[in-house]
Amino acid sequence: MKNRITQLFNIEYPIIQAGMIWNSGWRLASAASNSGILGLIGAGSMYPEVLREHIQKCKKATNKPFGVNVPMLYPNITEIMDIIVEEGIKIVFTSAGNPKTWTKWLQDKGITVVHVVSSVKFALKAQEAGVDAIVAEGFEAGGHNGRDETTTLTLIPMVKEQVQIPLIAAGGIATGRAMLATLVLGADGVQVGSRFVASKESSAHMAFKEVVVNAKEGDTQLTLKELAPVRLIKNKFYNELQELYKTAPTVEDLKELLGRARAKRGMFEGDLEDGELEIGQIAGLIHDIKPVEDIVKEMIQEFEQAKEIVSRL
Repeated sequence: MKNRITQLFNIEYPIIQAGMIWNSGWRLASAASNSGILGLIGAGSMYPEVLREHIQKCKKATNKPFGVNVPMLYPNITEIMDIIVEEGIKIVFTSAGNPKTWTKWLQDKGITVVHVVSSVKFALKAQEAGVDAIVAEGFEAGGHNGRDETTTLTLIPMVKEQVQIPLIAAGGIATGRAMLATLVLGADGVQVGSRFVASKESSAHMAFKEVVVNAKEGDTQLTLKELAPVRLIKNKFYNELQELYKTAPTVEDLKELLGRARAKRGMFEGDLEDGELEIGQIAGLIHDIKPVEDIVKEMIQEFEQAKEIVSRL
C-alpha cells in the first residue's frame, strides 16, 4: 500500500500509532513499527531522561522507523528536543504550540516534522511554517482536543481543500472501515489512538484498559475548555467537575480542582475514581485488549474488505 504517507515515513501501511501521554511508551511504539505502521513515543508524560531511556529501548526493539510526539507546552521543551537530536530520531510529531517555533530547527537536522491541528486555520499556519505533513484531529478524539468541536467527517475535507502537504486524519478512527472513509474524504493516512490504548503493549494501567473496553456510547465528554479541552470518561472526578461548573467557577477554581498529575493517576496508576481517564468516543467500538500486531492486521483486512464492498456499489 504505497502513497504519500508510506513514502514519507518508509512504512508499509499509512497508519500512525498516536503518541499519547501515559499510554505510548517504547513497548507500544516498537510493536507498532514492527507491525508495518509508524510507532510514536509519547514524550508528554516523560521527564527528559525518561524519554531518552524509552528511545534507546525502542531502538533495540525495532529496526523500523519510529518517532516521538512532543507537546510543545512543557517548560523543558529545549532539553527534550536536544535529546531527540542526540538520539538520532528522524520523525517528530509536534502539538499544542506554534509550529514555527521548532519546525525549521528540526528540519535543519534532517528530521521530518508533522504538526497536529484541529482546524483549517491552524492547518494553514502549519503548512506556512513548512511542516512536512499535518494531522487533522476531529472532536471525537480522546485526550486534549480542539475548541471548535469540528468532527472528523467535516474537518478532513475542509482541510484537504486548503492544503497541499500530506494529510493524516485522526479522531474516531479505530477500524479499517473508518480508515477507508477518511482516505475517501481526502486523507493520505490515519492516526489511531484509542484502539492502541486497549493493546497489550500499551503502558496504560490494566484497570484503565478495562474501562475503555467496557465504555459505551455517551460515556465520554469534552470538558475543561477554559484550560485545555480534554475528552474524558465520566467518573467521580468528572462528576465533581460538573458540580463545580454549576457555580460559574473561575479558571483558578478549575485549576485547583484539577490539581497535578491527575492524568497519571487515572491512566497510568489506575485510579478510576479520582484520575483523568482520557479516551475517544470510539471507545464504544473497542471490545477487547489484544496485541498491536493483531490490531493492525484486523484493520488492514477490514480496510480491504470495505474497499471490495464499496466497489460493488
